[in-house]
Amino acid sequence: MTCAGQTRQKMLVSTPKSGPQPDAEPQGTTAASDQLRDQRAAGSISGTVVDESGAVVAGAHVRLTGENRSLNNEVLTGNDGQFSFANVAAGPFQLTVTSAGFATQTSSGILLSGEAQTVPQIALPVAANITDVQVSLSPAEVAEAQVKDEEKQRVFGVIPNFYVSYDPHPLPLTAKQKYELAWKTSVDPVSFAIIGGIAGVQQAQNTFSGYGQGAQGYAKRYGAVFADVATGTFIGSAILPSLLKQDPRYFYKGTGSKQSRILYAIANSVICKGDNGRWQTNYSNILGNLVAGSISNLYYPAQNRNGAELTFENAAIGIGATAAANLVEEFLMRRLTPNLPEHDPAKP
Repeated sequence: MTCAGQTRQKMLVSTPKSGPQPDAEPQGTTAASDQLRDQRAAGSISGTVVDESGAVVAGAHVRLTGENRSLNNEVLTGNDGQFSFANVAAGPFQLTVTSAGFATQTSSGILLSGEAQTVPQIALPVAANITDVQVSLSPAEVAEAQVKDEEKQRVFGVIPNFYVSYDPHPLPLTAKQKYELAWKTSVDPVSFAIIGGIAGVQQAQNTFSGYGQGAQGYAKRYGAVFADVATGTFIGSAILPSLLKQDPRYFYKGTGSKQSRILYAIANSVICKGDNGRWQTNYSNILGNLVAGSISNLYYPAQNRNGAELTFENAAIGIGATAAANLVEEFLMRRLTPNLPEHDPAKP
């Protein structure tokens, strides 16, 4: 091939094609432009959540939703009731606000490009039906519930057994509850029947012979026994315990060795729990028996009144009877009293 032909071929090879050619664009320029446009379009939404009275609601859940699927965020209102969403894309949106005890509320709007929008206050109405309710009882109310349980305690389902607590953690009684317990014990129909039986035994043994025999003698003995029981119950289990702030009940032990339980039961005739929960001398029972013994001198037959001797004799009998009753409570009555709560001192 001639030199001229070779020169012509090189020129044809190096000559560019005809027509306009697009300009070359650096890699990543398109993505950066889209991101810049998104940043320019982003805005913010803020507001305040209050209740119907205008008080701020802290800790309310505020959920932001919109047409854009990425627009799905949730925040909690602060102590001032305010909330805020940043970097929110322009377009329609909806706020859904929920809080315990209030009805759900919604608020809708349209966020413009780059707008910092503050929505009107969102007021939450109180929920019409609240199923989750927490009730806190006062100590007096809890004690009242415990007393109501004690008033159902009957040996063989019949004989009153009110003055014993099987609850390992009983609350102290109020003065009103001490009087109510004394009253219900004194006027219980079974108490009247028991008093009648005691009076009958006295009649048969001619105890307090000054009362005589026959219906009149029985009536006098019945009245004397009732007066003994009533005055002893009210003075030793209501009046003095209220004044001295002591608990008149026997607190069932139920655990430990047999000997420790015997000593516990006997000791409880001269010691008791105070309303402060501490053990102390049972002045209510001791003084109550002395006062009741003194009062008995007013209605016992003249030949049976021995003044101080009768007073202390009746007081000693009363304390001894309390010790004996406590032993029966500790070892027998629980088995004979139906429908009692489980006694577990280890449980709080």
